[in-house]
Amino acid sequence: MIEGLGAFGQVAGLQRSGGGVPKLPIERATVLLTGIEGDWQRNRKFHGGPDRALCLYSLELLDALVREGHPAGAGRMGENVTISGIDWRLMQFGTRVRIGRVEAEVTAFAAPCRSIAGAFLGGEFTRVSEKVYPGWSRVYAKVLREGEIAIGNAVEIL
Repeated sequence: MIEGLGAFGQVAGLQRSGGGVPKLPIERATVLLTGIEGDWQRNRKFHGGPDRALCLYSLELLDALVREGHPAGAGRMGENVTISGIDWRLMQFGTRVRIGRVEAEVTAFAAPCRSIAGAFLGGEFTRVSEKVYPGWSRVYAKVLREGEIAIGNAVEIL
């Protein structure tokens, strides 16, 4: 297998909110071109929209942040889909991923902001800044194929 191609993981968590963080856990979701149905962001200038329809993050990185003493947890940093088992270094601009039956493409690293400070010891939200800590950022993705997703669904790097 070529590294990165055919890499598999699974959906460890799904989260949404009516605006802001934390996003609250759900078992399954309908994913539209605009993102998870029922999810909304307060600041639509910097969050949401077709190129930022989904925010993805790694369960393994969340667990590492908790081991560092941060009160991080799924949805506390505004991510919609928490993924386990994928080498997060593969989640770069242009990476295509299948989540259940949904297909998405990574469009950008999600720049951290003050709204997620509560997930970090001392409010140090820059702990997940790609510029400061490469490989630790959440990523934004646009939806290429809509569908249903659920906790436990397979995740594949295409």
